[in-house]
Amino acid sequence: MKSKELGIYIHIPFCEKKCDYCDFVSFSNKQNLIDSYIKSIKKEINNYFKDKTFLEKYIVTTIYFGGGTPSYLDSKYIVEIMELLENNLKDNKINFEDIEITIEVNPGTVDKKKLEEYKKSKINRLSIGLQSTNNDILKQIGRIHTYEQFLETYYIAKEVNFENINVDLMIGLPNQSIEHIKNSLKEIIRLNPTHISVYSLIIEEGTVIAQKIENNQLHEMDEELERNMYWYVKNTLELNGYIHYEISNFAKKGKESKHNRNCWKQKEYIGIGVNAHSYLNFVRYANISDIEQYIICMDRVNEKCINDILELSNNNKNKLEEKKLETIYEIGEIQTLEDRKKEYMLLGLRTIEGVCISEFKEKYVDNPIFLYRKQFEKLVEEELIIIDGDYIKLTNKGLDLANLVWEEFI
Repeated sequence: MKSKELGIYIHIPFCEKKCDYCDFVSFSNKQNLIDSYIKSIKKEINNYFKDKTFLEKYIVTTIYFGGGTPSYLDSKYIVEIMELLENNLKDNKINFEDIEITIEVNPGTVDKKKLEEYKKSKINRLSIGLQSTNNDILKQIGRIHTYEQFLETYYIAKEVNFENINVDLMIGLPNQSIEHIKNSLKEIIRLNPTHISVYSLIIEEGTVIAQKIENNQLHEMDEELERNMYWYVKNTLELNGYIHYEISNFAKKGKESKHNRNCWKQKEYIGIGVNAHSYLNFVRYANISDIEQYIICMDRVNEKCINDILELSNNNKNKLEEKKLETIYEIGEIQTLEDRKKEYMLLGLRTIEGVCISEFKEKYVDNPIFLYRKQFEKLVEEELIIIDGDYIKLTNKGLDLANLVWEEFI
């Protein structure tokens, strides 16, 4: 049987300080759990890969350490996880030198020694959380670093020979101006990273920044100004040789994030760690979000639970629900064929190239133009999408109103 591509996501939920806008499952007050948590991570990895039939079905093509702040941990933990993965996957027909292995790092939490150890362990891609080059803005959103610390981290990474580096930039922040964006872009472009992710601030309920806005300590940005920022960023980066390949992502040619692209193509992945999400065998499921409970439950989870997921079908929806006390897994969705087709459209319309009609037909037989003709008639009339040869893609207006497009396929 032909092996399918598989991504591995590893969630490291610890931070020195939680950013004011963050609603991810992360903790700045549970450092005492780090050692136990890493042991649980290792158990979960072993539970997936001790079954050799699992390795026969999949070939790992990407590994991604996200958080939280993975670089907050002592590098020995990351090295241990990488060694365990390499040992488990030694018969998986892969060379760790050839696959994309990313770790998120924050300035102020790494030094040369850490970066050298990451490099030695075969991590080959860094994602550095800058967000802004303006120190007042950084302080306002609760970042622990300054722009100068970011520069130090970036230069050390280059010295250690990390060639594939992503830099995160945020727009739509309270008190942020177009001039702030222009200055940030100028500085980032000067550094010439291979990849730049540009995220709009999303104000999530329960975050510090949401409370500040509710108390009138900060004010939400005008929507028109935020869109002007987005288009300035898009145009400037494209003029400087970056390919806009997804709503929020820009890359030098050949340096697009394989981890993300695989997710948008509905390729499968497993999430390791608290609240990590997975997609296997048309089942979307997540680990529990309580870190103490995750650590306790990992002793009860075994490869039988993994096999239950792999064998899950629409005729057996309650199989894992009956085992809630035994497993860390919570089923989010068991996809029907129709679910998968709609999701393929939704994910494809996140990308700038759009949905390839011939690829859809090859994967699902149906012609999407006929299958979703009512949706397309409406979206074309509203000038949100165009059908361009073999591709269905967002217009410029559609980029601004992408949520309206995606809603048609939910």
